[in-house]
Order: sequence, then structure tokens, then C-alpha cells
Amino acid sequence: MDITFWDKERETLERSQLEVLQLQQLKFTVNQALKTRFYQRRLARAGIHSADDIRTLDDLQRIPFTTKDDLREAYPDKLLSEPLDDVVRLHTSSGTTGTPTVIYHTAKDVNSWTNLTARGVVATGASRKDVFQNMMTYGLFTGGLGLHYAAELVGMAIIPISSGNTQRQLKLMKDFQTTVIHATPSYIMHIHAKMEEWGYSIDDFALSKAFIGAEAHSESMRRKIEELFHMDVYNSYGMSEMNGPGVAFECVYKDHMHIWEDTYLVEMAKKGTDTLVGEDEEGELILTTLQREATPLLRYRSGDLTVLTGIPCACGRTHRRIHRIKGRADDMMIVNGVNIYPEQIEAVIMKIPEVGTNYQIHIDKTGSLDRLTVKTEIYSKMFTGDVNALDSLRHDIKEKLKASIIIGPAVELHEPGSLPVSEGKAKRVFDNRPKIEV
Repeated sequence: MDITFWDKERETLERSQLEVLQLQQLKFTVNQALKTRFYQRRLARAGIHSADDIRTLDDLQRIPFTTKDDLREAYPDKLLSEPLDDVVRLHTSSGTTGTPTVIYHTAKDVNSWTNLTARGVVATGASRKDVFQNMMTYGLFTGGLGLHYAAELVGMAIIPISSGNTQRQLKLMKDFQTTVIHATPSYIMHIHAKMEEWGYSIDDFALSKAFIGAEAHSESMRRKIEELFHMDVYNSYGMSEMNGPGVAFECVYKDHMHIWEDTYLVEMAKKGTDTLVGEDEEGELILTTLQREATPLLRYRSGDLTVLTGIPCACGRTHRRIHRIKGRADDMMIVNGVNIYPEQIEAVIMKIPEVGTNYQIHIDKTGSLDRLTVKTEIYSKMFTGDVNALDSLRHDIKEKLKASIIIGPAVELHEPGSLPVSEGKAKRVFDNRPKIEV
């Protein structure tokens, strides 16, 4: 097996050297955090007034967890630790119940993120000889830009087509003999389903690798994509709170994802609790940034469930690995790679006067893609036989939802009392997709 590195010295640090570096960087992060309005009082309550109060890595556990709600509370700038003049980019979420989260980056932060993601790209064996077609969305969503900058740094020829427009994706894949693609697993399967319809066969392409992520998927799905496209498929992991893609990446052995521990301190907590668990136990991934200047995050609860393993990898990298994401510790849904909370949908439809109080959210599989349907009751006065009025209302609800959650769901309108009423806590979300086999 040909093993390639982007930063071999960092990627193969001895454990003892790595922990020395982690402590040094944790002190840096605490110092940055103390510059923010959000962490000043929180760290003071924990008895931490300067970086000197952090003496060992175990001192991390004196610091309270940071949650998604904390980031919303800190919006727009209570977590900003550097002057705005030094910020070169920011990414925000779409905004649950009207309050998004924001992550600021200095030029050094962007450079660090880019180098980190480049490690993952090179770990798969990709190089400057490859043609890289990036099918992830560009913009505030970090998936597109994160891999774009890394691929550019590696020297790959990039086709920044972003997501959608499958017919054009196929044409560019053929015309420019794309060798590496980056997309969600479901979208790659969708591309395969459309190949014959638009007159393409697998022999038209030169694909050798795919980077997949942004949604849960099974090992069976990976193998199916590999068989259909005759290429290697590598799993990657990231989230906007930790920059975006590049937090963890599989190497050529495809045996779980290396999580870059010189950049993130890793902890695991038992699902739904604050109790920490060790290696080889399933739990919620908790991460602390170690290098970021503009938005330091301490003990951030990702909500993602996985297993941390310290078993050495045959590639020689010393950074531990995480298993593919097994699910969520909270109620976040991932639909075609987009993170959505039920509260976002409720916040939109409850502002529409014609909508009643009962609704349901259904997620199904249509072919290889997810299909989101919002079923809602509307007031009886709307059922006058005027089909145009109902179509107009359905269109209005769909567009308002799309503005909030990025994707446009199907919308069904129902008469009052026609949707089932739950006794006790209402069941709003019906995820009918096949269960992921891990």
C-alpha cells in the first residue's frame, strides 16, 4: 500500500509529544476564550482566570460543556476573540427559530483549516495529478469551500460546480475526465440512477476516488458506490462549529477516520449525560479547538454519536480514529446532507395565519435521495373549493420553509382534525428511511 502524507511530522507524532503539544495549545485556546464575553464569566466560575490555571490536560474537565444553544446565545459576536478587522471570513448556520450560530475565521484560521483538510485529501492517495469535481454546496455551508481550498493547496485541478444539476455534473465528469468527486452518498447514488437516462455509462468516466460525508451512511452504501463506479470511496467528517470538513478523514486503509488531535482535543460522553466514556465505547463526540484564533470553542458537544479507537493504524498515523457517525444525541435531522431541526419547521409554519396547530414531518427515501414532506392542518375556512387558493398557500409555505432550512420540502394541506393527535408528548417527526447498518 502506498502511504502518502501532507504533514508527516505532525501526523506521526509520538503520543507523549502530541500531549505536550495539546497542553500548549489548550493554554492558547483558553487565553483566546478569555478574550470573549461569553467565556469570561463561564471560566471565572470554574476558577480559571488565565491560561496559567491550566496545568495539565485533566484541567480541561473543570470547564463546562459548550452547546449549540450557547452558540445561539452568543450570536452575533460574544464568541469573537479577535478584532473584526482581523476576520477574513465567517460562516453562519441557517438559523433555528430565527437565531443562527456563527463561526469567525482569521487568515491564520483559514490557513490552518485548509492544511488540515489537505492532510485528509492526501491520506487517501489523491494528488496534484487529479481532477477534482466538488459537488458540495458552496456559500455559508462549509462543505464546498472547505474541500475546495484544500484541493487547491494540494494542486488538484478543481471543477467547483457545487451541488445539483445532475445532467451537467455528468457532462463535466466525462468532458474533463474527473478523477475525484466530493458529494453526499445519496447524491452519488442519484447520479448513478440518472446516468443511463442521459446517455452515459461508467466507461465514459475516469473516476478513481470519492470523498463522502455530511450525512449518515452505512458500510454497505459505501461498498455499493464503490462497485457501481469502480472507485475507492473515503468517509470524511466535519461540522461548521469545528471549521467544516476535514476534522477527520479516512486514509487508504478505510478503517475509521483519523481525527486530528493536534487541532482538536477529543472527549466522549455517554449519550444524554455528562459522564465521560473511554475508547471503544459509543458516546457523543465532544471537541475543543486547539488552534483557532477568532472563535475558540471549549468542550463543544457535537451531538454526533460515534466510537473512539486508539488501536494503531497500519498507515503509521498516530492520531486516533473515530467510527462512522452512528446517529445523533439530539433531534437534529440530516436530509440530503442538510442539518435541520424540527423547531425550524415549526417556527415557520406557526407564523402562517392559515395554518392550524397540528403538523407532521415525514422523511422518506425516493430512489437514493431523501424526501422531506411537511403535512399540516389548515383552518376549515380555506376549504372553499378554490383549488388555486390552496395551491397558492402550499407554494407560500414551501418557499418560506426553503428560506429557513435551505431545501424545499413537499407540503401537504389537511383538513382540521384529520392528522392523528398524540396523547402526551406530540410525535412530530416520522423518519421512514431504512435504518443505517453500521
